[in-house]
Amino acid sequence: MAGSVNKVILIGNVGKDPEVRYLENGSVVANFPIATSEVYKDKNTGKKIENTDWHDVVMWRGLAELAEKYVKKGHKIYIEGKLKKRSWQDKENNTRYTTEVIADVMTMLSRPTENSNKNSNPPYSNEGTPNKPSNMDKEIDKENSDLPF
Repeated sequence: MAGSVNKVILIGNVGKDPEVRYLENGSVVANFPIATSEVYKDKNTGKKIENTDWHDVVMWRGLAELAEKYVKKGHKIYIEGKLKKRSWQDKENNTRYTTEVIADVMTMLSRPTENSNKNSNPPYSNEGTPNKPSNMDKEIDKENSDLPF
C-alpha cells in the first residue's frame, strides 16, 4: 500500500472554554477538550448505557483565533483533523505521552450566542476562511433571518 491516512472526524460537546496562547513567534494555539458519547442497551438488563470519551483538540493560527472568539463550553462542534502523539518530561523526569486531535476544520453546530457575530458558525478551515456554504445553509439562513434573536 502506498501512503497512509491519518483522519479524524468528531462531533461532540466542548468541555471547557478554549485555552488560547500567543507564542513568541507570533503563532496562536488553542486547546480544549470535547466529549463524544455513544449510547447502547445492555443485553442482560435492557438498561441504556452511555459511554463518554474525551478528546484533546489543538487548533493553530486563524482557526485558533476563531475558537477564542466563538467556541464556548457546552457548544456542539464538528472537528476534522489528524491524531498526533507527543511526549514530554514531567517534574519527576518521567516521560509522559498524550494523543491530541490537530484540527484542520471546525464547524460550530450550536447556535451563536447574543454577543457573537451572526456568521460565526460556517465551516472554517485552518486557513481561517469559510468553506463555501451549501444550499441548505442558505435556506436555513433565509428561514432564520426574520427571527427576533
